[in-house]
Amino acid sequence: MSGRGGRATLIAVALVLAWLVIGGVAGPYSGRLSEVATNDNAAFLPTNAEATRAQDLAGRFVDRETTPALVVYERRTGITDADRQRVGADVARFAQVPGVVTPLPPPIPSADGQALQVVVPVDDAEGEEIGSVVEQLRDITGGGRDGLTVDVAGPAGLLADLIEVFAAIDGPLLLVTLVVVLIILLIVYRSPVLWIFPLLAAGMSYALASVFVYLLADADVIKLNGQAQGILTVLVFGAGTDYALLLIARYREELHRHDRPWDAMRTAWKGAAPAIIASGGTVIVSLLCLLLSSLNSNRALGPVAAIGIAATLLVMLTFLPALLVIGGRWAFWPRRPRADQADPRAEHGIWSRIAGFVARHARPIWLSTAVVLALLTLGLTQLGATTLGQSDLFTQRTDSVDGQEVIARHYPAGTGSPATIFTTEQTARQVAQVAQGVPGVADVRPLPAGPQTGPPQGNATPKVVDGRVQLEATLADPPDSDGAERTIRKLRVAVHQVPGADAVVGGFTATNVDTSDAARRDQNVIIPVVLVVIAVILALLLRALLAPLLLIATVLLSFAATLGLCALLFRHVFDFPGVDTSFPLFAFVFLVALGIDYNIFLMSRVREESVKRGTRAGVLAGLAVTGGVITSAGIVLAATFSALAVLPLVVLVELGTAVAIGVLIDTIIVRSLLVPALAYDIGPKVWWPGRLSRANGEREARDAG
Repeated sequence: MSGRGGRATLIAVALVLAWLVIGGVAGPYSGRLSEVATNDNAAFLPTNAEATRAQDLAGRFVDRETTPALVVYERRTGITDADRQRVGADVARFAQVPGVVTPLPPPIPSADGQALQVVVPVDDAEGEEIGSVVEQLRDITGGGRDGLTVDVAGPAGLLADLIEVFAAIDGPLLLVTLVVVLIILLIVYRSPVLWIFPLLAAGMSYALASVFVYLLADADVIKLNGQAQGILTVLVFGAGTDYALLLIARYREELHRHDRPWDAMRTAWKGAAPAIIASGGTVIVSLLCLLLSSLNSNRALGPVAAIGIAATLLVMLTFLPALLVIGGRWAFWPRRPRADQADPRAEHGIWSRIAGFVARHARPIWLSTAVVLALLTLGLTQLGATTLGQSDLFTQRTDSVDGQEVIARHYPAGTGSPATIFTTEQTARQVAQVAQGVPGVADVRPLPAGPQTGPPQGNATPKVVDGRVQLEATLADPPDSDGAERTIRKLRVAVHQVPGADAVVGGFTATNVDTSDAARRDQNVIIPVVLVVIAVILALLLRALLAPLLLIATVLLSFAATLGLCALLFRHVFDFPGVDTSFPLFAFVFLVALGIDYNIFLMSRVREESVKRGTRAGVLAGLAVTGGVITSAGIVLAATFSALAVLPLVVLVELGTAVAIGVLIDTIIVRSLLVPALAYDIGPKVWWPGRLSRANGEREARDAG
């Protein structure tokens, strides 16, 4: 071992040992993120939302804020005396559960005599405690038997089911992601050794990101929810493996040109790091644009995912190179690269043939691919045809969904989760009359002044706090349905018009309405900002203006085509009831930010080759040398995001499907055919107005002459 090589190896070993110590400290936090996650919609609303103001007012009318669990008993042939005795015994046991606010109101019989409903107020503590209370309620009821069905629904039941779903993130989702990445790496590298390095580095990235996310969420600097936690897992492993593939491919190239692994890595790092940093930086900045969101949940996802990418960049540019230097050529066993000055494109014969095909048919290729993508965008007419209600969140049946359907069959569907109206004492009666006249409102009653032992009575003396009265409006439709949301909008318009009422409408459905409105506002604000930011980064990286504009146009076309195809799949194949209001924005941020990655990987290499060979030759060389690794990276990222399908939550399945399809479209069609063909057809002008445009233009003119 030479002196220089020996020092380099010692540095690499020291760096690996330092990272292993960091991993040992940070590792346990990756399994503790659920401890600091919050899954209550109201906690993520903007402070100026009407539902937020209503929630603040509601706190003045109660000693303890509660979330209702609705326990519903149904017998299609009619509730019997034995059933009533069983319900009474259950109610007595409910009252003994820690976290249940007593006294409990008496069971509410349905008008058809086929159901009994018990409203169980649960102390509005942390979501995990609500989940524990609901679990105990379900244990007490023991489920249905002898023809009597029992379900625990309502906001508390729904929240408990969500908590159970997100509990799978720390275990099954992480395991599935690891297995998917492992299988693909084995296929790509065909080595029993090399897969260890990127997978170990990705795991280190996840551990490092987890410790920062945990500490920030625990300090209440950010709000973490289960959705952001799931996205963090697949994003770190997917993007980390992508960066690893790019660096390892360049390292393999340089091992053919250098005798010592350290020299090969230094050259590979200099060549690959700018593209990796630009790619990661683009994703980070795009994600941080979510800080412009009015929803706390979106604002939280931005920093959480950005921390994941930043940690991944740091690990992949330090820990992974050190591992590879230590592994040397043996890391690639049994296909060890030799220092034989081989052309790296010789290992990618299929991509050389694709590059030749692009050269011969450039214009027909980019025109035909653009037309195909444009046709796929027609599917957008199917997107947003319905709104995803909260009881439609799950891909499988849950107790809360079954219970809500029972309630809808026998009661006004909004029973147990009424809209709350806060108004002045002087206008309370008038506001109640106006609210009662709104289509979709089944009943309006004031919150009584005395102890409440049952549903509010219409003639009860209202409770007055600071000159305000709380009215409870029972809706005819399920509280998470489109019909209920339309009723809330009409109700707000009606009560806001009462002079001097200063009416505020809140509750479960109102929270959903304000969340949807905020999500639509965020799309209109954040999407243009992300596009401008990406354009600036690409212009600085490529030192041109035309190329960045063309790249953004191709990614936007790919994004629209992806959403169009997904809309058709969701509606006609998966039979999903609709899409969540956050879906278009999240899909845009991830697809555009991640989709532009592959164009960055390609075009940064094309520019490097164009300086040496000329633009058109540079396009073909860049495509030939990067085709295999970028395609592999796209498959890895698509597969990791598709792992979200293990969570039985429609919004995450939809997002995982959209990102997987979009990445494959970007990798296989946009980056392999559309962009190279377009750049080849345009020629040196693609670098306009940079000096490379003029220099290559003059070179090609001389060659032609």
